[in-house]
Amino acid sequence: MTMMSRLALIDRLPRVRGQLIADAPLAPFTWFRVGGPADMLFQPADLADLRDFLSAKPADIPVTVIGVGSNLLVRDGGVRGVVIRFGRALSGIERVGAEQIRVGAGAVDVTVSAFARDAGLKGLEFLTGVPGTIGGALRMNAGAYSGDMRSITKQATLLDGKGGLHLLTLPQLGFSYRHCDLAEDWIFIEALLQGEADDRTAIAERMAAIRAAREDSQPLRTRTGGSTFANPEGGHAWQLIDRAGCRGLTRGGAMVSAKHCNFLINQGGASAADIESLGDEVRARVLEATGVELRWEIRRIGEKVKGQAHE
Repeated sequence: MTMMSRLALIDRLPRVRGQLIADAPLAPFTWFRVGGPADMLFQPADLADLRDFLSAKPADIPVTVIGVGSNLLVRDGGVRGVVIRFGRALSGIERVGAEQIRVGAGAVDVTVSAFARDAGLKGLEFLTGVPGTIGGALRMNAGAYSGDMRSITKQATLLDGKGGLHLLTLPQLGFSYRHCDLAEDWIFIEALLQGEADDRTAIAERMAAIRAAREDSQPLRTRTGGSTFANPEGGHAWQLIDRAGCRGLTRGGAMVSAKHCNFLINQGGASAADIESLGDEVRARVLEATGVELRWEIRRIGEKVKGQAHE
């Protein structure tokens, strides 16, 4: 999109109290540190600001919501329309009654697990091993270490594409493995999560064990996007990738991690095209070697650059 068309886009958008930034770089917001800009980046001041924006926004302008970019690949051509990022807005955490906590979609997963520990509530320890925010975790029914969002969510509040507010119970969310059955333009705002009373020290020990397991098995201090592919039914994606001979495979500046081969790494100079092309190569090799078609777990958004190498 040209600067002229971005200015025209600004003129078509409603006034906001939060930040509205044209041609906003998105790479700094992602763990891969790659990708093109958003035509417009909107960081709402609060829930009312977000609702007002959605209700007044022209229907033909697309909206994309991102969190902290831990499981996200932004393509090199950038993202058309408006990208919404909560930032600190909508990230509150509070205890509700004896064994529940209310959590904003912008809250970081590890912060939520720490809050539950301090409240003496078990069942949320697995969030220590889930990078990202609660909104993203709900959208994909994220899970790790024998827990997932389906096991702890009582209800969730969402906005539809026009800013309408909806309160949905667990069955209405339609959770399945790494999936929820809701329209893509619905935005998670907050959730009521269920824990169970337990000793704080015991909870802290389980969280420490999860952190140690991640440190031992995952390339945490690299530019990566977490688990690349969802596990197929009855199996593990990393085992299939290893069997197909993809451990350490490279494409441009991207590499399949030698430590955990269901992780792709930006070695420092990768483009988004390098990373996505490498992922597609892995999928093709696994399909040929094992007959299993791996499904992307990393969310890929935006447009490719025409004529780009590795497209």
